Amino acid sequence: MSFRQMVPGLVLAFSLISVTASAAPPEPGHTAGGGGVLSLLPPDAVSDHVLATDGKTVPYTATAGTLDLFGQDGQRSAAIFYTAYVAKNRDANRPVTFVFNGGPGAASAFLNLGLVGPRIVDFGPDGRDGANAKLVDNPQSWLEFTDLVLIDPIGTGWSRTAKPDDQNDFYSVGGDAESLAKAIALYISHNGRATSPKYILGESYGGFRSVKVANSLREDQGILISGIVMLSPLLEGRFVFGEGGDALSAALELPSLAAAELERQNAFSEKAVQDAQTFALNDYLPVLAGPPPAGDAARAFYGRVAKLTGIPEDVVARNQGFLSRAYRKHSDGNGAAIASAYDASFLAPDPYPQLEAEHGGDPVLDGFVRAYGGAFSSYARDELGFHTDMTYTLLSGAVNSEWKWGGRNGGSRATTGATDDLKELLSLSPSFRIMVGQGYSDLVIPFGVNKYVLDHLPQALADRVALKLYRGGHMFYTRPASREQFTTDAKAFYAGQVQAAPSAKSN
Repeated sequence: MSFRQMVPGLVLAFSLISVTASAAPPEPGHTAGGGGVLSLLPPDAVSDHVLATDGKTVPYTATAGTLDLFGQDGQRSAAIFYTAYVAKNRDANRPVTFVFNGGPGAASAFLNLGLVGPRIVDFGPDGRDGANAKLVDNPQSWLEFTDLVLIDPIGTGWSRTAKPDDQNDFYSVGGDAESLAKAIALYISHNGRATSPKYILGESYGGFRSVKVANSLREDQGILISGIVMLSPLLEGRFVFGEGGDALSAALELPSLAAAELERQNAFSEKAVQDAQTFALNDYLPVLAGPPPAGDAARAFYGRVAKLTGIPEDVVARNQGFLSRAYRKHSDGNGAAIASAYDASFLAPDPYPQLEAEHGGDPVLDGFVRAYGGAFSSYARDELGFHTDMTYTLLSGAVNSEWKWGGRNGGSRATTGATDDLKELLSLSPSFRIMVGQGYSDLVIPFGVNKYVLDHLPQALADRVALKLYRGGHMFYTRPASREQFTTDAKAFYAGQVQAAPSAKSN
């Protein structure tokens, strides 16, 4: 899925304490302009601000700029756009966190204006009005406890190759990881951060990307990462990109469907979700793995699944209990609304009620969150002083469709995974830690999938991995309460206070 256009006309509310903007000279090796599309990129813009958070102020410097990559011929091959927020008067041990989103063709504006940055998009009282979104101060900015460098991979944001034909060199698992590792190494070198504790935050494919980048940093750049925070990460493609007929994948998804129904009925509780998990693995999975039930057994089983998920019993029976293809069209029970894969509790009127299958955009991905693109473009221009006529690409359909998932031996997104990379990172660095945040009602990457993956890590490694669950979906940070709790947990993680539970490894 992709955003095909941006939403203009956002109302921006500015309340920074102080702002000064200036064009900084290029870093060593940086060449502004240079012909082609890269000539639209201006020199780096540096501005001073003050963040008010938790009763105190944090003076910081913001930089909106680019990092240049060069080919073997010494010519600039690409420019990677980044936004950095660095606290002033920092101590030597203050960490720096490198942030990117997923897609794989997503820009970092989601996490910048949705979670960690000093400014945040407010979607109104109901949290879903993109047309009237406004930019406000973020009282839970992660800048309180870490410096931030938000990076847009090639083909997203304002990151581009010098020659159009070169972009495919970056549209692969390996090429993407290598280019981002190089960009991180350049930033560390240019800004004297070699001795700072270094972390990575990645969302969705960005979680997968973060592990690949961490390994590339270690292998190619000699840079070791202290920890990774993952938000709704892709860890194993076989559970996410299947055809919908795998019993284990269906069982790992079912608790998210149950959580969404509990939300819709205003009956959510962690105990109820835990009960759904128990049913999914102890009752639902064995039935789906065997011959379809018949007679009274079928009616009792399908009826229980229908009550748990809100999907009509006849629809559950028609699909023999496999619900991944039915939930969007039928989760409201009467077919008048369509559910979002990004938050299954989120319903919107079905634009095509006459069709048997869902059709059209996702209510969350293609709805209100697309306002992040227009909001960031205005923010970069008006507050950070970065002026360009290049279009800011929030989510690139071209990157997603042209992505090469396989390695040297081929492969597909359904066979790709990051578990082995995680094991190596945990094994080779005894202080390396991971925190994973998941939304209960996420169906893009159900929390049960990653709980299963993390529960099966070797016990000697698992004690440094924590799974945290929050109300909401794939982008649970659009809910203020979940965003605040996740930030609190992240702050404790950076302070070394978040540990995995002895058995469940989750909260």
